[in-house]
Amino acid sequence: MEPVTTDLFIDGAAKPATGNATYALVNPARPSEIVGHAAAANREDVDAAMQAAQRAFGAWAALSMDERAAMLTNISRKLNADDLETASRARLLTREHGKTLFETNIEVTRLADRFAQVANFAGQLAEEDEVSGKMFDTVVTRKSRGVSLLIVPWNWPLAILGSKLPHALLAGNTVVIKLSEFATLAPALTIMKIASMLPPGVVNLITGDGAVIGDDLVCHPNVRQVNFTGSIRIGRHVMQKAAENITPVTLELGGNDPGILLDDAPLSEEFFKKLYISCFLTSGQVCMALKRLYVPRGLFGDVIDGLGVVMDKQVVGDGLKDGVSMGPLTTPQQKRTVETMLEEAAAAGQDVRYFGQIDDEGDFAAGQFLRPSLVVDANPSLSVVRDEQFGPTLPVVVYDSESDAICMANDSNYGLSSSVWSADSARALGVARQLEAGFTNINAHGPTAMDGLSPFGGVKQSGIGRNFGPDGVRQFQETHSISGQSGQVFQWGR
Repeated sequence: MEPVTTDLFIDGAAKPATGNATYALVNPARPSEIVGHAAAANREDVDAAMQAAQRAFGAWAALSMDERAAMLTNISRKLNADDLETASRARLLTREHGKTLFETNIEVTRLADRFAQVANFAGQLAEEDEVSGKMFDTVVTRKSRGVSLLIVPWNWPLAILGSKLPHALLAGNTVVIKLSEFATLAPALTIMKIASMLPPGVVNLITGDGAVIGDDLVCHPNVRQVNFTGSIRIGRHVMQKAAENITPVTLELGGNDPGILLDDAPLSEEFFKKLYISCFLTSGQVCMALKRLYVPRGLFGDVIDGLGVVMDKQVVGDGLKDGVSMGPLTTPQQKRTVETMLEEAAAAGQDVRYFGQIDDEGDFAAGQFLRPSLVVDANPSLSVVRDEQFGPTLPVVVYDSESDAICMANDSNYGLSSSVWSADSARALGVARQLEAGFTNINAHGPTAMDGLSPFGGVKQSGIGRNFGPDGVRQFQETHSISGQSGQVFQWGR
């Protein structure tokens, strides 16, 4: 296949980066294969995108929320209208990222659904609040913030874009989007399609090395909101730089999500399939994947055996191939991180078990592949338990009492997602209320267990603020209270 080249998109038009600078993206299943080249922006390009967004802001914010919602609905209808073009973007995303074609088809097609979903929030969000007191009446309004910077990671770039872009637009903000260097091509083509259906400057795209242009983006004086999804390390830096201009931030950071199986968990074949997806979707490269599993001693052997049966049926290989159910890790750095954790566990005498079949031994040796694995009866002090693996391995920890399980689950600097698994939903809810996380599922876990209607985000070092749902739109608005003497303001408003 011929390599694909993508440009920046600024003020309603595609354009190359200054000096025609580009960077290459390779196929993680075959790192010698160049999939394409993306524009490598510099400070001049960043400023052009920010100025375009600023110029477009006034007219966009002046539209009613219903008018903006109508444009989101139009995007949802037209984004994937061409089946062949949509399929081509999905294949391209698999080639540059590594995840299976089944997963990229879901990611590419469901972005349109997010635009339709957010458009439906307009009615409830357009209403103002009225506060009446003995001395004063107040109208509480909400205004667009201005130019929003959206920073999107590589693992599920379009799905994560869908958690913030339509929300920012409905709120009346214009945006500059920064994509990851490790998943740029298909997301860039998708964003250009979206931007072309909106007035020039409302959506602008910047691609390039975050180490080169990241600070220029976050510190630009036009930026009135930063919404970042990524690692704790980079999120901390973004927050520090945003503080220079007192710019509000929403941070969805790393997760080391615990799942607690209670002693009445229904250990059926369907249960283990769901548990597998919760852990190993996208080779485990999901921020809200189940990453620590706590199992009561009486069920431990049955859980290891049942989960192992499902894991052994998986086929590891090129995500474009029929029958392959797990692709490579996207970056060599991430592969090495997971390998190091497993080596530490093995050196400590832990029982590390590998599962699954290899589709092509040659590809496996050359690519960024790992077979799915379990660390059985894992010691809680190991890095594979305490740190986010972001790869296809799961530590399984035994517990003797429900209180012990809750204590171990909460013993973490992370607090993104969590889950409780039980045949008794009331009992599960009681445990869920005790977990320190921004989002907790009952008998499910991860992105397949989210509908986008509720706020999502982390506590502790897993983040600040929320994406998704009406609250996700509110993150992109400022509150403005207008107050006057009691009995007057509401009358004026009418």
